[in-house]
Amino acid sequence: MGSSLAYWLSENPDYDGTVLVVEMDSTYERASTTLSEASVRHQFSEPVNIRLSMFATEFIAEFHQHVQVGGESPDLGFRDTGYLFLATDDGMDVLRENHEAQRSCGAEVALLSPGELADRFGYMHIDDLAGASLGLRNEGTLDAYSLMRGFQQRARHNGVEYATDRVIGLRTTPARDRVTHVEMASGAVVACDRVVNCTGPRARWMADLVDLPLPVEPRIRGAWVFDCRTPLDGPTLPLTIDTTGMHVRTEPPHYLAGMPPVDDIAVDPEDFAVREAEWEDHIWPALVHRIPAFERIGVTHRWVGHYAYNTLDHNAVVGPAGAVPNFYFCNGFSGHGLQQSAGVGRALNELITYNEYRTIDLSQMGHDRIVAGKPFLEKAII
Repeated sequence: MGSSLAYWLSENPDYDGTVLVVEMDSTYERASTTLSEASVRHQFSEPVNIRLSMFATEFIAEFHQHVQVGGESPDLGFRDTGYLFLATDDGMDVLRENHEAQRSCGAEVALLSPGELADRFGYMHIDDLAGASLGLRNEGTLDAYSLMRGFQQRARHNGVEYATDRVIGLRTTPARDRVTHVEMASGAVVACDRVVNCTGPRARWMADLVDLPLPVEPRIRGAWVFDCRTPLDGPTLPLTIDTTGMHVRTEPPHYLAGMPPVDDIAVDPEDFAVREAEWEDHIWPALVHRIPAFERIGVTHRWVGHYAYNTLDHNAVVGPAGAVPNFYFCNGFSGHGLQQSAGVGRALNELITYNEYRTIDLSQMGHDRIVAGKPFLEKAII
């Protein structure tokens, strides 16, 4: 998010300021972006989320033109494989409602009956399903690190400065209604006109520095990569979201699966321990039930990362704080940050430069709903 915003500000001829991006770890070894499963989908319940991800696929399609420096740009390796949401009787009404919202935004999504599902994906067990929702175009996976590097290389080319440091304090006016300086762990103190909180799972700690409420916490999410001894007889497996919450997709020449932990609670942002029991007790049984060929598989590697999870409504918090108007939020994407980074970066650039949104209106994601305790709920969460 930080590099996307830096990119958009530095590309905007109407923005006349400078930009400093402060990164705790310039290797990005444990960054949420690097550890992301790196997927893009249009299948959300809220139109603003649908539009953000639709813009993401437009941006990805023209990525080289947007970020190239000297004719060179990272290869995103986008694979248009689609998303497949499975549903029982209880879940079909939600899929239908979501489908109406998606189609109204121009997304190419189809509702499938059990018969159509069986015809397309004969390797799936469908007896307990009432239907599904399938993305037909512009949903899939990409290289997350390359997306970030593309934003960065163009931003640096445009004059954006990157500092490897850690923010430990924010100085404010006596009335505490404006941030004036940023204090770094290195001892550096930087004067500022605006501060944008793009700290992912650590977002609440940054908000605490200016006494602003933010219900965002780190939540563990694991990914398991495995081989299957029996080839699936049928089309490429989309990113499939099971009724249990398990998801699985192709990761050529392998497969990748994950599932929210049973004890889905806040964790320390330095906790990267793999929950081995989650695989044996929950993920693998769900895999075998849905795709019997996955009975004979072997895990090749696994890792964990963190969601910046908004406990109020699973939606992002974007825009200025009413009590501290030059402190901006860009937080709580709850697993959608990568795919929404291009659209949110563009929108925040507009808000900072013109004091208004000019492309996608993100006012529903404002911090005022946090203060009021009024959720803006996204139903399609993985």
